[in-house]
Amino acid sequence: MQTVRPYQAGDRDACLALFDGNTPRFFDPSERADFAAWLDTSPHPYLVILRGGRLVACGGHALDGDGTVAALCWGMVAQDVHGQGLGRALTQARLDAIRALPQVASVRMNTSQHTQGFYAAFGFETVKVTPDGFGPGIDQWDMLLTLSAKDAS
Repeated sequence: MQTVRPYQAGDRDACLALFDGNTPRFFDPSERADFAAWLDTSPHPYLVILRGGRLVACGGHALDGDGTVAALCWGMVAQDVHGQGLGRALTQARLDAIRALPQVASVRMNTSQHTQGFYAAFGFETVKVTPDGFGPGIDQWDMLLTLSAKDAS
Protein backbone atom coordinates (compact mmCIF):
# COMPACT_ATOMS: atom_id res chain seq x y z
CA MET A 1 0.00 0.00 0.00
CA GLN A 2 1.20 3.49 -0.91
CA THR A 3 0.40 6.64 1.09
CA VAL A 4 1.14 10.29 0.30
CA ARG A 5 1.16 12.58 3.33
CA PRO A 6 2.74 15.82 4.58
CA TYR A 7 6.31 15.69 5.89
CA GLN A 8 6.73 15.38 9.66
CA ALA A 9 9.87 16.16 11.68
CA GLY A 10 10.28 12.44 12.39
CA ASP A 11 10.79 11.88 8.64
CA ARG A 12 14.04 13.87 8.58
CA ASP A 13 16.51 10.97 8.83
CA ALA A 14 14.65 8.92 6.21
CA CYS A 15 14.61 11.89 3.81
CA LEU A 16 18.33 12.45 4.33
CA ALA A 17 18.89 8.74 3.66
CA LEU A 18 17.03 9.17 0.33
CA PHE A 19 19.32 12.07 -0.51
CA ASP A 20 22.40 10.02 0.39
CA GLY A 21 21.18 7.12 -1.75
CA ASN A 22 20.87 9.43 -4.76
CA THR A 23 24.35 10.96 -4.31
CA PRO A 24 26.48 11.48 -6.37
CA ARG A 25 24.46 10.70 -9.52
CA PHE A 26 21.50 13.01 -8.87
CA PHE A 27 22.82 15.30 -6.12
CA ASP A 28 26.25 16.69 -5.36
CA PRO A 29 27.37 15.92 -1.78
CA SER A 30 27.76 19.68 -1.18
CA GLU A 31 23.96 20.06 -1.49
CA ARG A 32 23.21 17.91 1.59
CA ALA A 33 23.52 20.78 4.09
CA ASP A 34 21.05 22.86 2.04
CA PHE A 35 18.59 19.98 1.95
CA ALA A 36 18.91 19.40 5.71
CA ALA A 37 18.31 23.11 6.33
CA TRP A 38 15.22 22.98 4.06
CA LEU A 39 13.83 20.09 6.10
CA ASP A 40 14.55 21.89 9.38
CA THR A 41 13.27 25.36 8.55
CA SER A 42 11.14 25.52 5.42
CA PRO A 43 7.54 26.67 5.88
CA HIS A 44 6.64 25.37 2.41
CA PRO A 45 4.59 22.24 1.68
CA TYR A 46 6.66 19.05 1.57
CA LEU A 47 5.26 15.59 0.91
CA VAL A 48 6.47 12.07 1.55
CA ILE A 49 5.36 8.78 0.05
CA LEU A 50 5.28 5.69 2.22
CA ARG A 51 5.12 2.19 0.79
CA GLY A 52 4.62 -0.61 3.26
CA GLY A 53 5.49 1.80 6.08
CA ARG A 54 8.83 2.76 4.47
CA LEU A 55 9.48 6.33 3.32
CA VAL A 56 10.39 5.91 -0.37
CA ALA A 57 9.96 9.40 -1.87
CA CYS A 58 9.81 13.05 -0.83
CA GLY A 59 9.41 16.44 -2.49
CA GLY A 60 7.79 19.80 -2.06
CA HIS A 61 6.98 23.12 -3.61
CA ALA A 62 7.28 26.79 -2.76
CA LEU A 63 5.68 30.01 -4.01
CA ASP A 64 7.49 33.18 -5.03
CA GLY A 65 6.84 36.48 -3.24
CA ASP A 66 3.61 37.37 -5.04
CA GLY A 67 2.41 33.76 -5.30
CA THR A 68 2.15 33.64 -9.10
CA VAL A 69 5.10 31.29 -9.65
CA ALA A 70 5.61 27.98 -7.86
CA ALA A 71 8.82 25.99 -7.71
CA LEU A 72 9.27 22.26 -7.27
CA CYS A 73 11.76 21.63 -4.45
CA TRP A 74 13.91 18.71 -3.39
CA GLY A 75 12.12 15.83 -5.11
CA MET A 76 13.69 12.39 -4.80
CA VAL A 77 12.88 8.69 -4.80
CA ALA A 78 14.74 5.86 -3.05
CA GLN A 79 17.34 4.49 -5.45
CA ASP A 80 16.16 0.88 -5.11
CA VAL A 81 12.61 1.73 -6.25
CA HIS A 82 13.39 4.00 -9.21
CA GLY A 83 11.25 3.19 -12.23
CA GLN A 84 8.21 2.05 -10.22
CA GLY A 85 6.05 5.16 -10.71
CA LEU A 86 6.86 6.85 -7.40
CA GLY A 87 8.47 9.88 -9.03
CA ARG A 88 5.43 10.24 -11.27
CA ALA A 89 3.07 9.99 -8.27
CA LEU A 90 5.12 12.51 -6.27
CA THR A 91 5.33 15.00 -9.13
CA GLN A 92 1.63 14.66 -9.89
CA ALA A 93 0.71 15.23 -6.21
CA ARG A 94 2.84 18.39 -6.11
CA LEU A 95 1.44 19.70 -9.40
CA ASP A 96 -2.11 18.97 -8.24
CA ALA A 97 -1.50 21.01 -5.07
CA ILE A 98 -0.04 23.86 -7.13
CA ARG A 99 -2.91 23.79 -9.65
CA ALA A 100 -5.35 24.16 -6.75
CA LEU A 101 -3.90 27.66 -6.21
CA PRO A 102 -5.66 29.82 -8.82
CA GLN A 103 -3.10 32.65 -8.70
CA VAL A 104 -0.21 30.40 -9.85
CA ALA A 105 0.54 30.88 -13.55
CA SER A 106 3.71 28.80 -13.89
CA VAL A 107 5.94 26.27 -12.18
CA ARG A 108 9.71 26.45 -12.33
CA MET A 109 12.25 23.90 -11.31
CA ASN A 110 15.84 22.93 -11.77
CA THR A 111 17.00 19.39 -12.29
CA SER A 112 19.88 17.52 -13.87
CA GLN A 113 20.51 15.96 -17.25
CA HIS A 114 19.52 12.64 -15.69
CA THR A 115 15.90 13.65 -15.02
CA GLN A 116 15.12 16.51 -17.38
CA GLY A 117 13.36 14.13 -19.79
CA PHE A 118 11.13 12.90 -16.97
CA TYR A 119 9.95 16.45 -16.26
CA ALA A 120 9.62 17.26 -19.96
CA ALA A 121 6.97 14.52 -20.09
CA PHE A 122 4.91 16.65 -17.65
CA GLY A 123 5.17 19.62 -20.02
CA PHE A 124 8.19 21.38 -18.51
CA GLU A 125 10.30 23.19 -21.10
CA THR A 126 14.02 23.84 -20.82
CA VAL A 127 14.90 27.49 -20.21
CA LYS A 128 18.64 27.20 -19.56
CA VAL A 129 21.34 24.54 -19.16
CA THR A 130 24.39 25.20 -16.97
CA PRO A 131 27.15 22.59 -17.37
CA ASP A 132 28.33 21.33 -13.95
CA GLY A 133 25.77 23.71 -12.38
CA PHE A 134 25.16 21.47 -9.37
CA GLY A 135 28.65 20.01 -9.21
CA PRO A 136 31.16 18.14 -11.37
CA GLY A 137 29.26 16.06 -13.92
CA ILE A 138 25.82 17.24 -12.78
CA ASP A 139 24.44 19.83 -15.19
CA GLN A 140 21.68 22.17 -14.02
CA TRP A 141 18.60 22.25 -16.26
CA ASP A 142 16.28 25.17 -15.46
CA MET A 143 12.77 24.26 -16.64
CA LEU A 144 9.37 25.98 -16.72
CA LEU A 145 5.80 24.73 -16.96
CA THR A 146 3.16 27.30 -17.95
CA LEU A 147 -0.23 26.51 -16.45
CA SER A 148 -3.25 27.07 -18.60
CA ALA A 149 -6.42 28.75 -17.33
CA LYS A 150 -8.19 25.38 -17.27
CA ASP A 151 -5.58 24.02 -14.82
CA ALA A 152 -6.85 26.37 -12.14
CA SER A 153 -10.43 25.20 -12.39
